[in-house]
Amino acid sequence: MHPANLQINVARLREEGLDLRLSLAEDWFARWQEDDPDLEFSGPGHLVGEVHLERHGHDILVRGHLEGTLQVICSRCLVSFSHPVAADFDLLLAPAPTSGREEEELSRADLDVDYYTGEVVNLESILREQVLLTLPLKPLCSETCRGICPRCGADLNRETCQCSEKESDSPLAILKNIKL
Repeated sequence: MHPANLQINVARLREEGLDLRLSLAEDWFARWQEDDPDLEFSGPGHLVGEVHLERHGHDILVRGHLEGTLQVICSRCLVSFSHPVAADFDLLLAPAPTSGREEEELSRADLDVDYYTGEVVNLESILREQVLLTLPLKPLCSETCRGICPRCGADLNRETCQCSEKESDSPLAILKNIKL
């Protein structure tokens, strides 16, 4: 299925469900970055996926798998690198509650349910959420990444820092010697 057509009509889901094969390539990521320029990854990736939708009364079970790579920025050295992705997901979608409900506390079971509105399930937003969930909190190009020098900004993985080890003139420099 072409990623530009990710609106699934719930009424048309057959009893045996619907199987979709997806290719999320540069154009899909470019459209997403246009919608949300503050994304956590640095450039387009390429993911392939399989999604199965089943209808159970008014609820929709969505099962899927995404695999491929994303371009992310290392949190230590700020270099873009290719991050592998392999993730399975299961979601239960229920019709959105009618408006006008009072605030109520969610039960543990309620936290596992997501909602769809009207007669359409938007797989675009589901896939975007699943991609974001695959990203590490602090991406690292390698476990041994040395980062950048906080004084001169040199990439310590590629060059030796030329900063002197001279004591700082900061009044807080004395705190460096405190042992905890």
